Formats: sequence, structure tokens, C-alpha cells
Amino acid sequence: MRMKYVLSEVLVGLWRNVTMTIAMIITMAVSLFMLGGSGLLYQKVGDMKDLYYENVEVSIFLTQEVTEQQRADLDSKLKSDPMVKEVLYVDKQQAYERFQQMYADAPDLVNAVKPDQLPESFRLKLNNPEQYKNIYDQYKESEGVDEIVDQSKLLDKVFGVLTGFQNGALAIAIVMAIAALLLVANTIQVAAYSKRREVAVMKLVGASNWFIQAPFVLEAVVAGLLGSVLGLVALAVLKVTAAGSSLAALEGLITPVSWGEIFLIFPLMAGVGGLVSAVTAWVTLRFYLRV
Repeated sequence: MRMKYVLSEVLVGLWRNVTMTIAMIITMAVSLFMLGGSGLLYQKVGDMKDLYYENVEVSIFLTQEVTEQQRADLDSKLKSDPMVKEVLYVDKQQAYERFQQMYADAPDLVNAVKPDQLPESFRLKLNNPEQYKNIYDQYKESEGVDEIVDQSKLLDKVFGVLTGFQNGALAIAIVMAIAALLLVANTIQVAAYSKRREVAVMKLVGASNWFIQAPFVLEAVVAGLLGSVLGLVALAVLKVTAAGSSLAALEGLITPVSWGEIFLIFPLMAGVGGLVSAVTAWVTLRFYLRV
């Protein structure tokens, strides 16, 4: 009987302040959508870093005057270096073949370059790509070395932009979450004020604190859960629309978000929405009703 009463009061309370309830649900949905989106973005950037950094190469280009002895000494030193995972020597002919493949759309440029004009190089894969600076410092003064190039420099710029998007999405989510919390607190206060006489009567007849607070807290929890569902729908709509828009061109750069990952983020959204709403409602009632 008590549970039936509590549930009926929840429905009545949601309908009594329907406009504020809708505003609370929408605000919660936006904040949870941003939270889910930033969570997915953090995950994707992490996956991209693992993927790209695993394939990053450090190129040590040799001078045109490098001797056989210098080349052999450098090769031996690189292969014995614990920071180096793999060493590949590229001679002038191999460098020219790579050049032809890279600039196949510019035949005039290819014809203007001769194989002996391109430098020999060592292509390295490191056990830890972030140790590039150590490689650079150790080999920049080696005999026969002309230049050391690291692909991770470009990747750092790309990931810097993506990290900016991450932080921006998270900041917006925090701002919207604060707005949602204020709406939850205000809605609960209005609901408690409209039922102040009923609450006073229940306290006089000995109703427990949890029995008085339960309908209000559940109202906030229901709004939070509905907001998380709308946030999930928004993420699904974004995935569908992005697949057919200009954002699809980014799939070569950003690993695509799967449906499984979207649905896996939903428990987090629902948990945050329900828990935060419940705690906010409970704290508001403690101060407002003094129960």
C-alpha cells in the first residue's frame, strides 16, 4: 500500500509541475548528452593514440657524404639500442621508389628528381614512441646523420585539437549539469511547497522521513532517467546524421563510434542522471522541509 501511494504521488507530482518537469528533463538530457559525447570522445582519442603511436616511425636521414663505415656503425648502434624496436635501412633506390609512389600524381616533379639526389635513411619503430626526444638527443650529433624526423610531431598537433574538443565538450557538460541541478532543486522546492500542508499532517501522524521524502526524490530520479534516455536518443541521431554528412570524411582520421559503444555509455549517463538527481532532491528536502 505504501509503495502504491509513493508511486501515485510521483506521477501526480510530475504532472502538477509539468512545465518545470519538462524543462528539467530537457536540461538534464542536454547535459547527459554532452557528458556521453565527451566520454566517447575521450575513449576514441585514447584508441587513436594507441593506434597511431604504435605505427609512428622516426626517420634518420643520412648525409650525401656518409661513408660505409659510418653507416655500418650507426646501423649497429641502432640495433643494439633498447629504445629501438625495429630498424629498417632505406637506400637511395628504395627512397626514390617511395618518392615515385607518394608523388604519382605529379609526374613532372618525379621526372625532375634523380635517385642519387634522395638521401639514405634508417626508419625506426620505438618501443615507446614518446621517447623520440631521447633518440633525437642521442643521434643528432652522430657522424653521417643529416636530419632526424619524427611523425609524432604532426600527431601531437592533431591530438592537441582533439583534446581541445574534449575539454570543450566536458566544460559544456559541467555548465549544463549545474543548470540541471538548480532546476532539480527549484522543482523540488516548488513541489514541496505545494504539498506543505500534507507534509505537515504526515509529520504530525508520525510518518517517517523516508516516506515523506520518497515521492519527491523519485520525481527527480524519474526526470533524470528520462533525460538520460533523451540523451541516448540524441547520440544515436548524431551518429546516423554524421554518417551521411561531411563529418563522414573524418572517419579516416577518427576511429568510428560503434552502436555498442553508444549503448555501453548509456548506463553511465543513466547512473549519473539518476544519482545526481536523487542526491540533489534529498539535500534540497533536508534544508527545505527540515525532516
